[in-house]
Amino acid sequence: MRITRTLPVALLAALALTACGGDDDGGSAAESDTIRVGALAVPAGDMLKFVAEELAPAEGLTVEFVEFSDYNTPNPAVVDGDVDANLFQNTTFMETFNEAAGEELVSVGEVYLPRMGLYSGDYASLDELPDGASIAIPNDPTNEGRALKLLAAHGLIEVTDEPITIADITSNPRNIEFVEIENATLPQAVEDQDAAIVTAAFALPAGLGEDKMILAEESDSEYYNVLSTTPELADDPRIATLYELLTSDEMADFLAEQYQGVIIPVD
Repeated sequence: MRITRTLPVALLAALALTACGGDDDGGSAAESDTIRVGALAVPAGDMLKFVAEELAPAEGLTVEFVEFSDYNTPNPAVVDGDVDANLFQNTTFMETFNEAAGEELVSVGEVYLPRMGLYSGDYASLDELPDGASIAIPNDPTNEGRALKLLAAHGLIEVTDEPITIADITSNPRNIEFVEIENATLPQAVEDQDAAIVTAAFALPAGLGEDKMILAEESDSEYYNVLSTTPELADDPRIATLYELLTSDEMADFLAEQYQGVIIPVD
């Protein structure tokens, strides 16, 4: 859908303060027209830069992109207030973090699907993969389960209803050897192993393209990345405007041009 222009965020904040008798010297989050958002460089970082430069100024919003290089730090940064929101994870990953850390981060909504794919430098299809082939997969519970579901959907293995680790593989008829590796190093494993499952956030910077992709998630995937924030900021007008821009037709066009189908915008 084409975005609908809204009142500038700074004006919305001012109106809200007036309605509340805004004499409080302490201030609030909504008083600022600046929002700081944490993300990995690609693709979310590129998306946020596009919003900051091309879309946000017309809305009276200033978007500051704060770059992270791994999956472990963006959520604590939101909790600690170092950033107002982040854009790097799916809902399952966020809920796993919340449970482990005792936090309550919330999703504002789905934004894009960074397609997880199986890449190989030696084989062009699943049929070519030999019995006993080694496949590297992510070693964090969310993405490992996601990788196993992808392989199961294409008949390579069978798994439980909600797999988390390789212990949840119920049938491995081709005797695939699974190598559990940290996400950021999986692109190197494409050459070190027979194949490797890599998420788009790490495949794109490594130059992994469709020429090495054996299979990938489709638009019906449950793993769309979401804009996440704290419960206190969930209704902040800056967050609402940012989400509107991230899911606009302009953003969909940007993703199609930049990533040629590797990143799928939410409908």
